[in-house]
Amino acid sequence: MAAAYRFLHDLYCETLSARVPPSRQQRWHRQIGARKETGYGTQAPEIAAELAVHFEQGRDADRALKYLQYAADNALRRSAHADAITHLTRALALLKVLPETPEHAQQELVLQTMLGPALMATRGYAAPEVEYAYARAHELCRQVGETPQLFQALWGLWYFYLVRAELQTARELGEQLLHLAQRVQASASLLLAHRMLGQTLAFLGEFSTAHVHLERGMTLYDLEQHDAFASLYGQDQGVICRSWEALTLWSLGYPDQALQRSREALTLAQELVHPFSLAYAMCFAGMLCQLRRDVQAAQERATAEIALCTAQGFTLYLARGSILQGWARAEQGQEAAGLAQMRQGLAAYQATAAAVFQPYYLAFLAETYGKLGQAEEGLTLLGEALAAVHKTGERFYEAELYRLKGELLLVCSAAHCGEAEACFQQALLAARHQQAKSLELRAAMSLSRLWQRQGKQAAAYDLLAPVYGWFTEGFDTPDLQEAKALLAALS
Repeated sequence: MAAAYRFLHDLYCETLSARVPPSRQQRWHRQIGARKETGYGTQAPEIAAELAVHFEQGRDADRALKYLQYAADNALRRSAHADAITHLTRALALLKVLPETPEHAQQELVLQTMLGPALMATRGYAAPEVEYAYARAHELCRQVGETPQLFQALWGLWYFYLVRAELQTARELGEQLLHLAQRVQASASLLLAHRMLGQTLAFLGEFSTAHVHLERGMTLYDLEQHDAFASLYGQDQGVICRSWEALTLWSLGYPDQALQRSREALTLAQELVHPFSLAYAMCFAGMLCQLRRDVQAAQERATAEIALCTAQGFTLYLARGSILQGWARAEQGQEAAGLAQMRQGLAAYQATAAAVFQPYYLAFLAETYGKLGQAEEGLTLLGEALAAVHKTGERFYEAELYRLKGELLLVCSAAHCGEAEACFQQALLAARHQQAKSLELRAAMSLSRLWQRQGKQAAAYDLLAPVYGWFTEGFDTPDLQEAKALLAALS
């Protein structure tokens, strides 16, 4: 009945509208908009979407732009990214038919920097539309002079290049923004710059320096002062710093401190009631569970992430959640099903043009192929992963790639012992260069097991004992438990 009523109502509206001259319709829309605007007074932004329609139909471009911007801001604050994109796209289209003036250039600059985070959330950081929005914003900053939006434009371009694994460009942009932030001494900009550099350096495998920047970012972060950042940049910087600090701490050999940081990121994201920040925290919490080899927790994180991202339309993090869930299934004995899900998730991830973390995810697939007795396929994937490492400089998981290559070579044939040992030595070298103690422990265990099988008990013990002895926490994690058991067998 309601649908029939709506149909008749719309039909009457169309019929009556067709009988009213366009000039009179425009006048009525302007009058309705003006009266509602006056009636609501300072609360007019609350009905911005409705007012925008009236002023757009009434050919009052300036007021239509004003309320389209308000409507987009309202949408972003409630994480309605699709609505925000609709309002901002209409506003930008409206600007194109207006004369080019400094005021309109400034207005477009604001609109483009608002559009960027919404596009990132729905289409991924590396989508071409994201690059256009921030490149255009950067060009407009040059036209109108240095503005607060310059930081947003540089940040958006940094994220685009980072996720496309153009890491040196990302590093240069991060350093440029840090220089600007230090010049103006704005805590918010300094927070952003330290987070950007910390994240970039972690990808490059420079974990100690990344840790310094991320710690500095957490020190600068103030929830009340930087709460608005979630709307400006699409994500909360405190959540991001803690999420990346968790991965950095794990790499440096502090699995318990890493877990604490991850829990802080999740708690903060939940308190903020900001879905995209929560999706981010969930994704990286799941990643930490995988690194700690806590399969059940990883599966739980992935399931929650998938549910949230499906509801919100967060394409990239939905794909990442699916890959992690596939890994957990494979670890629980469902190798074939898990492998299929990982492949599907990786294809969806690559469809967003994202390139970072691909070596990490290819390692998941390679290890599962090994469990299925298809080590050759796994070695092919590891070859792709290592080629990406050398091309992009993404060394976050480099040591583990070499270690897994050695393990799969041994699965193929005992005749590959010499080549496998060289891979384990390369893994050790990479981990030590990065001060990545967690990865060094894994490499040392793989090499010690090989030497144990070859009867080199003393050499195996002497290699593993000092690495294990370095650790002061995380003794309940599988890696450290296995290292302890191996040392006992070697002694």
